[in-house]
Amino acid sequence: MFTDNYVTEIRGLEEALLGAYRRLDEAADEEALHDLRISVRRIRSLITPLRSQPESQALRKAAADVGRLTTPTRDLEVLIVELQKRGHDTLADVRRQRLQTEYRQIVAAPELQRLFAALQQWPAAFRESKIGGDSQKLKRIIGKALTKQVKKLHAALEDAEFDRHQLRILVKRTRYLTDAFPQLSPLPSAATKSLKKAQAALGAWHDHFQWGLAVRRESDLQPLALQWKEASEQELKEAEVALSELARLLPKAQK
Repeated sequence: MFTDNYVTEIRGLEEALLGAYRRLDEAADEEALHDLRISVRRIRSLITPLRSQPESQALRKAAADVGRLTTPTRDLEVLIVELQKRGHDTLADVRRQRLQTEYRQIVAAPELQRLFAALQQWPAAFRESKIGGDSQKLKRIIGKALTKQVKKLHAALEDAEFDRHQLRILVKRTRYLTDAFPQLSPLPSAATKSLKKAQAALGAWHDHFQWGLAVRRESDLQPLALQWKEASEQELKEAEVALSELARLLPKAQK
């Protein structure tokens, strides 16, 4: 039953991904790319514990490629919202023109077609694999991956010098893996909520940090440089508080 549900969930995400892709192609709404990326992210989270299984490697790579392809455009979407929020409509409009070009490039990109092809091929290949009909073995593999991920997060949180950009990625991966398999996660509910809070805090800091870097490349953003710098510093402080709370709530690390 667990294996059947696992395959069904990925097939459902394939449908959601295709729907978001069509909306992006038709320029139907402003949430299409965001929804497409959510579907890809969830597929990656479901497949990640099976990274050593040959039948899952093509799908995992294809999903990662689409993630990398779409990240700069999603960053641009978020920047445009920020510019509008701060009343810089002209700066937002200039970038919105670029955004439409990037949407068309994503729709035509071979990375997405490779992902759709991999999703079509994966269920049959998985069913024929050693774990494709063994729910208990699949659960053990996923449970082991979750425990390993939480252990890595533990070690990073205990290291005061651990790079905060890398820690943000580690927090995201732990959160997404936990969300994908809540019934197998070793995290108590309080730790799961704290994980989400830490991700949000680190995400807010990362956005402002990235916008600060963008000022160096795009001179018309210079009027926002000081605001973004101050916001980045404040949000990093808030993120450190959230990380301290998360470290306290994580299950005790196993040696």
